[in-house]
Amino acid sequence: MSHFYRAVGWSPQKRKYDLAVALCMVVYLAVFTTVTLATQPYATFETLLLRATGSLAFVMLSVVLLVGPLARISPRFLPVLHNRRHLGVATFLAALVHGAFAVFQFHALGDINPVASALASDGTFGDGGPVPFQPLGVVGLAVLFLMAATSHDFWLANLTPRVWKGLHMAVYGAYAVLVGHVALGTLQGEGEEYLWPVTGAAAATVFALQLYAGMAERRRDRASADGAAAAAGGPAGHVRAVVAAEIPDGEGRVVTLGNERAAVFRNGSEISCVSNECRHQMGPLGEGRIVDGLITCPWHGFQYDPVTGCAPPPFDDRLETYDVALRDGVVWVNPVANPPGAAARTARLPVLADSGPPPPAEAS
Repeated sequence: MSHFYRAVGWSPQKRKYDLAVALCMVVYLAVFTTVTLATQPYATFETLLLRATGSLAFVMLSVVLLVGPLARISPRFLPVLHNRRHLGVATFLAALVHGAFAVFQFHALGDINPVASALASDGTFGDGGPVPFQPLGVVGLAVLFLMAATSHDFWLANLTPRVWKGLHMAVYGAYAVLVGHVALGTLQGEGEEYLWPVTGAAAATVFALQLYAGMAERRRDRASADGAAAAAGGPAGHVRAVVAAEIPDGEGRVVTLGNERAAVFRNGSEISCVSNECRHQMGPLGEGRIVDGLITCPWHGFQYDPVTGCAPPPFDDRLETYDVALRDGVVWVNPVANPPGAAARTARLPVLADSGPPPPAEAS
């Protein structure tokens, strides 16, 4: 995390990640080319290049959309989530090679503007002919370009996290039009006997995993809200959040307060509660850890004080905080948030009295 905008600095970890992505892309292109030549020995170089780069971009975009739900289901996928923007930019580059070569190969040598030709050469909607697929590819490539161009933290800060995230939700629209592009275009020609099931399986997997992760989060939120509503015996105005013993030292738990999610953390014997949304990209803070006394977001490492919700200087990000109380080992939270950066009332776990050294063993 950096207080100033600068060119991307590739740490050793990011270099390894980018190298792995590049290697996977090369392996995919090699395998795809080999399989295509084995099944279609008369395929031209141009056909191989178009199909290989186009299918690569589609597969990579499918992976991009799978990373989020997988990370919500299991923290083992968080390292991939940390670097998902690199994967997204690589996806755009693969799509750009595919689109640029298609425009040059089929549209650049005529008398019509290449882009206009790509939009109109395979017919128009409603003309009674085949449904055009190239306009869908142009739209998908434009959306991927917009997301790649705004992937830097400069745009994240200046557009504000909520606007930036809303803009990048367009990736689902891009995926939908690219599914249509593949289904209406490439699959109408050779190879449809195996490309249809592969494309359908990829799209179905993305949809199913997104649905499963959403339903799982909904069930957790509902269970948390129902437990809080049914609980009694806490301080006035507070709701039951979590059993303190269920929070390991240095970790947090996500709880639901009405329509909001909060994160309850344990730092030694101190229990505190802050908003669950990181100010960087609204990452789930409750899935992170306390490092050097600071809540550390599991997505990109942004940090906050667990009591005040303030990022350490020179950063000026602030979280909403919540007052907590502890009764009979249960953490209770006031669902009315304090202003961002305001110190909240915390609770402390009881410390067991030191019983002293063990008595000396009796002489035999």
